[in-house]
Amino acid sequence: MKNIYWIGGSPCSGKSTIAEMIAQRLGMDYFKLDDLLDDLIAQAAQTGGIACREVSSMTPEQIWMRDPKEQCREEFAIYREIFPFATEKLSAAADRRPIITEGAGWLPGLMQSIGTERSRYFCLVPSREFQMAEYSKRPWIEYVLEGCSDRKAAFANWMERDALFALQAAEDARKLGYPVMVNDGTVDIEEMYRVITAHFGLTE
Repeated sequence: MKNIYWIGGSPCSGKSTIAEMIAQRLGMDYFKLDDLLDDLIAQAAQTGGIACREVSSMTPEQIWMRDPKEQCREEFAIYREIFPFATEKLSAAADRRPIITEGAGWLPGLMQSIGTERSRYFCLVPSREFQMAEYSKRPWIEYVLEGCSDRKAAFANWMERDALFALQAAEDARKLGYPVMVNDGTVDIEEMYRVITAHFGLTE
């Protein structure tokens, strides 16, 4: 998978915006991991993935009203279970043009496990405050939390889960020598684009 450039990290950090800019400006194909999550979780659940099987049978109440630390551990487990299936799909698409791919599921440890070079992976995470501000703008939040007995508490748990996820992803990336950027909303998107494409060695 030599023609692939990876952006991992955490939700609401700007990963998809940067990936779309790279794809459009540099003529790359864009592989958005989140678009395949439901199918990948189902596939992993059918082939022995414990975390994927458990979450597939949960109600929104059961998912979001749990301890955020438990939710975060489960999220990491899910991404590990779907990884072989995700990379299989990505590899099949990589025979064509170079690919920019992004998703929280591209965990630093998983990147290392397949020998991803430092120059091909970038970890982008939001600050807690930026994450909260961006999530609050998203119109589908109510749909995700539908069925929860206390949507305010469920949303707070969700935000805490993702904040914990961001901290862990950034820590893991740094330990493994991968670059990390924390998006707190003060850096212009064009500057973020410049930093990430420079890291990848990409030019327009």
